[in-house]
Amino acid sequence: MPACRPLCLALLAVVAAGCTTSVQTERREAAAPTGDARPRADLANGALATQRSMDLAREQKAEAASISLSEPSAPPAPMAPPAQPLATAAVSLGRMPPAGPGEAANRENYAAHGVNPVQRTAEAPVSTFSIDVDTGAYSNVRHMLNAGRLPPADAVRTEEFINYFDYAYTPPRERDIPFSVTTELAPAPWNEQRTLLLVGVQGFRVDPADIPAANLVFLIDTSGSMESPDKLDLLKASFKQMLPRLRAQDRVSIVVYAGSAGLVLPPTPGDQRDTIAAALDRLQAGGSTNGGAGIELAYATAQQAYIPHGVNRVLLATDGDFNVGTVSTEALKTLVADKRKSGIALTTLGFGEGNYNDALAEQLADVGNGNHYYIDTLAEGRKVLQDSLVATLMTIAKDVKIQIEFNPAVVEEYRLVGYENRLLRREDFNNDAVDAGEIGAGHNVTALYELTLKGSSGASDPLRYAPAALPGRDGELAFLRLRYKQPEGDRSRLIERPIARSEIRPAAGERLRFAAAVAAFADNLRGATHLGDFDLGRIAALAEGARGSDTAGYRAEFINLVRRARELQTPTPVHDVAVAR
Repeated sequence: MPACRPLCLALLAVVAAGCTTSVQTERREAAAPTGDARPRADLANGALATQRSMDLAREQKAEAASISLSEPSAPPAPMAPPAQPLATAAVSLGRMPPAGPGEAANRENYAAHGVNPVQRTAEAPVSTFSIDVDTGAYSNVRHMLNAGRLPPADAVRTEEFINYFDYAYTPPRERDIPFSVTTELAPAPWNEQRTLLLVGVQGFRVDPADIPAANLVFLIDTSGSMESPDKLDLLKASFKQMLPRLRAQDRVSIVVYAGSAGLVLPPTPGDQRDTIAAALDRLQAGGSTNGGAGIELAYATAQQAYIPHGVNRVLLATDGDFNVGTVSTEALKTLVADKRKSGIALTTLGFGEGNYNDALAEQLADVGNGNHYYIDTLAEGRKVLQDSLVATLMTIAKDVKIQIEFNPAVVEEYRLVGYENRLLRREDFNNDAVDAGEIGAGHNVTALYELTLKGSSGASDPLRYAPAALPGRDGELAFLRLRYKQPEGDRSRLIERPIARSEIRPAAGERLRFAAAVAAFADNLRGATHLGDFDLGRIAALAEGARGSDTAGYRAEFINLVRRARELQTPTPVHDVAVAR
């Protein structure tokens, strides 16, 4: 995956926030905008946000209590000795500066990623990127909107919005090729001069009974910052929903970290659900956060219970507040990458608000051949840990890369919608040493391109001295290439196919219309740089017309979120008040 020094500096600065003057200076120079950059609508809706958060907390705590599977809490399990820290220089850390009068402290961190520019095909005909099946950005933004505040722009990653939804692609018939590829072309709803290209990748589906044995280590943050109904309480309730899906051949361990790391539950058969639930119930929040030691102990535990040809994964659940310890962000990433090579993957699960470190959680999942999710409700916990369990755990293809070469005789300009932090160099596509994203069983991945065809009005002027475009090749609009590796393979395989201009339809189908509505919503939240006058009202109408069967209600929820954002973006009218004399 592409790595960038400014991003790494930003992540390191978050870990060492508030330490020395030099570290604080580096953080101000390199870190992405945080909650200080929130729109002014946050202040106007402060009271509403507080009330909604309190209501949500009470609801989640009640839900957690209602599904408890264990008996009354037993005495705390003895902690194992702390793991030895990595051999890195210690960082002396202090407290964050107090919030100003009337302000709540907010230390959330999001990596800046910008928006993909429009590319002229004659100058740069090839687009290359890594797939991404994360969905954490969408559920995190949903949490903010439901709490009555608009998100900072960098919290919005368009591809994670799009990939939150299923688009009913036809899966592959055989497993020789782990996924199918679907394309669709139609006019863009926000600009008649543009054409949308949808590329959909669908992994084959697996019956839960056919999943290989799983060795799962729950690495749980129990620091003081996790003492909240929407953090540790929700975490425990969400994990309990996973228990009915576990089998006797599976192994579950629980490691916690808070100042020092400890083994709460050694590798335990998955069908011992009461034992696992009781261990979860004993967890309490308190202390500072030494995440590095916890990760080391979690990997050591996973290695102890390693299942050859099985699923071996650490699930890190945290609000992301790695604020104490001797391990730098780069050292953590190196550790996670090394363990990935040994067959142990890492998935990150974000919880809560106020100090949520989205940038760190996503980066660790990326280098760990895992996925990043954000759990804001018990329903989302069920979706991630129960309903999507198969796709989350069982990798069917790794290092999946997409490359599209556009025909300059047909396509004047193009823009990749989202995937800004997944872009690859052209030469990376054929380099098997370059890491990329993974696809799990049942996963689907969607990418959108906005195209300007020849004869339409483009966003930029053509070059005066550009070479003449070559004639079209049998009516081809573009040529699609995908590379992937088998889960335990080291050499990639290639899939390629042309995309014909004749595939363009006069009107978009249901899946393309809904994907376009989701992409437009994300663009609106980031500043609406490519939508013209296509506002939230029209986005909601577009999504409503493409809702389809929506048995799970996710699309209806999306439409309500669009309307909620519209309310928050609409200034509250100020009425004249008569002053008594």
